[in-house]
Amino acid sequence: MKNIFQEEKSGILALLEKIVNQDSGSFNKDGCDAVGNILIEEYKQLGFNVEILQEIQNGNHLYITHQQAIDPDILIIAHMDTVFPDGTAAARPFTITDDQIAKGPGVFDMKASQVQALYTLKSLIQENHPVYKKVAILLNSDEEIGSITSRHYIEKYAAKAKAVLIIEPARGKQLTTSRKGGGKYYLSIKGKSSHAGAAPEKGISAIGELGHKIIKLHELNHHDGVNVNVGVISGGTSPNTIAPNAECKIDIRFETQAQGEWLDYSVREILSYSDIEGTQIKLTGGITRPAWKADTASMKLFDLIRKEGTKLNLELEPIYSGGGSDGNFTGNLGIPTIDGLGPIGGNAHQDTEFLLLESLETKGLLLINTLKALNDIPSFKS
Repeated sequence: MKNIFQEEKSGILALLEKIVNQDSGSFNKDGCDAVGNILIEEYKQLGFNVEILQEIQNGNHLYITHQQAIDPDILIIAHMDTVFPDGTAAARPFTITDDQIAKGPGVFDMKASQVQALYTLKSLIQENHPVYKKVAILLNSDEEIGSITSRHYIEKYAAKAKAVLIIEPARGKQLTTSRKGGGKYYLSIKGKSSHAGAAPEKGISAIGELGHKIIKLHELNHHDGVNVNVGVISGGTSPNTIAPNAECKIDIRFETQAQGEWLDYSVREILSYSDIEGTQIKLTGGITRPAWKADTASMKLFDLIRKEGTKLNLELEPIYSGGGSDGNFTGNLGIPTIDGLGPIGGNAHQDTEFLLLESLETKGLLLINTLKALNDIPSFKS
């Protein structure tokens, strides 16, 4: 069998360099759309139709099926956005080290996965394997900020699928079969400024109020299966002024939906009143991703992929992740879902992010073989 990842390596690397060197932070609509436009042209050359799901503020999303598609029932999901601000690509562009490690913003999370998916489909078309007619690809531009605008598309198209393959990058031989649910909140507190030395009694400290709330929020961590983290705080104007304002960002994680509902209620209850009289509290946000617990159908899908991995000398293992992805949405709906099918690397969201280039081939071949095997499976729920 032809190995497209070896025979077309130069084209693969050229495309990877092109999209890595295009900034596409979640709030950079032009950048995300530029990456999307590059991929649109690539898919159209292979005979795919691309439906552009228009967004006003965030980047557009793309739903891709072949012109010969017949009721596609395998859904591949990947995101085009990154966490990096504008200018990052110019500051540290795509590079390859002597030991075949690729670097650059988003190279691991998850622009290499975009290239993997494209060349996987290209290989299947060149081989004339009919499964390419059964595959749909959904590329979104807001995964890093919770898939706020793309969630309904994810759930809509996943509802038609017998299997969902999330090609988030991997850190080794593990595939993700379950993930914690999560939520994000923004807390804003208003107090009253006053001189800290001359008239402290006339002030109402927003920072003091925030301090009370942080302690109470973190006390929720004493309960099993949940995590609360106040990760960003700000406030005040000067050391000698009673703080008139304070803000913080809160992250929550939970293992089950019941825990998520309890945790969301508890956060809101703690922030529903003032500990310091006269402060005003405003809370926005909530649960952004449901918990995903592997069911029998998803584990059947994992077993199929593991068997295909064995043929490639990949000993794959299921893992439970505390991080979220678009797999939370599809897995929570009961649709057989496996995550972490992308290439291998590390240090996501950091300047030291890296990709092991050899894994682009290995995981690409795994994806090709998985799709072929799925072609003969009518359902995982029987």
